[in-house]
Amino acid sequence: MSKSTEPDIGASQTRRSTTAEQIKQLILLSGLHPGDAIPTEPELCQRLGVSRSSVREAIRTLATLDIVDVRHGHGTTVGKMSLTPLVETLVFRGVLAPGDDLAALREVVEMRSAFDLALTDRVVDAHQGKDSQSLACLVEKMRQNASRGQTFLAEDRQFHAELLAPIGNQLAGQLVTAFWDIHTAVLPRLGLALPVDLRKTAHAHGDILDAAQSGDRDAYRLAVIDHYEPLIRMLEAKTRKTAPADPMPSAAGPDADG
Repeated sequence: MSKSTEPDIGASQTRRSTTAEQIKQLILLSGLHPGDAIPTEPELCQRLGVSRSSVREAIRTLATLDIVDVRHGHGTTVGKMSLTPLVETLVFRGVLAPGDDLAALREVVEMRSAFDLALTDRVVDAHQGKDSQSLACLVEKMRQNASRGQTFLAEDRQFHAELLAPIGNQLAGQLVTAFWDIHTAVLPRLGLALPVDLRKTAHAHGDILDAAQSGDRDAYRLAVIDHYEPLIRMLEAKTRKTAPADPMPSAAGPDADG
């Protein structure tokens, strides 16, 4: 029996993964930061004891994750470590979720709400007694748009980003805006519109800001819940609409055929 000449895909993937992990460790142990240059391809081959093809495959893998940034003619640097790959993956998952297309979106909304509620103390402490003209302007723009029946996606996203900026947790801010990007991207792909109750949504943003600045944690939590209520209500209505109807029981009963 002749030996197969087909490439060993599993072994290739293992080598790529191992080399990628080695490069990540090198970045960490060298204390490199986003924008810093990493060793050249020949240097990586020598330091890691791997082939040039393994290094190239690993670099391509890390580039898709924003861990490294490859710019032709400028070399390879440490990437910005953004959550863009996470957003794209979860959007794709939300559209292709098997069985229940709305399940992934409901999960994202639940995570957004849970995150906002969990950060209550940090947000209130950061904004209590302060007056943010920027956030107030965003709320006013949302209210004006809502009164005209217009959406306010850009203002909504910026509001959440600026609200979390002072708490000093960069990852939390990135995750919250990433979840925001995911659910606004998935909605139209599933044939869903944004919440129709724009006035209530805009008003909830104002309540969130007022509660944070006044130091009222309970009011802040209630405002967060009100913020998500129109979206949750829309998802529940869509779920009921798409759910299969219960089969009608046979009038003759299960023993009709004898």
